[in-house]
Amino acid sequence: MDINGELMIVSKLLVSFLLGAFIGFDRERHGRDAGIRTYAAVCIGATLFTAITSHLVNNPADTSRVIANIITGVGFLGAGIIYRNSSAGTSHGLTTAATVWCTSAVGVAVGLDMYIIAIVAALALYFLLSLHHQKWYIKWKQKMAHHHDTENEND
Repeated sequence: MDINGELMIVSKLLVSFLLGAFIGFDRERHGRDAGIRTYAAVCIGATLFTAITSHLVNNPADTSRVIANIITGVGFLGAGIIYRNSSAGTSHGLTTAATVWCTSAVGVAVGLDMYIIAIVAALALYFLLSLHHQKWYIKWKQKMAHHHDTENEND
């Protein structure tokens, strides 16, 4: 690989860093364990693996195998994030696990030069992560919970 190829991967890593940090910003701002560093690292890692593989090999099957392993690896990371409180019957970390997994897809998109897709996905993920701070969403969620409770009383 020549210096131009390496500089191209470096520019992808910078884009990936910015998108991952953007996705993790809301989590960081509200004191969650997974924040800017986690989301940026996942995005950068996915970009790096994808970009290096797509530049080193001429076989698309090799790139798809690396992508498949990114999906599996980050899914395993997500499984470690999720925990169940058996005494309270609740699960925690589902949103974090899902969005960390999706952030790896943003990194893969950057690694494959799909910048518009990566930006739109990052915006969508940030929107999803910020929903629980939106007054209209909180009201809607409370209304849905009340509706659910009313249905259960009638059963």
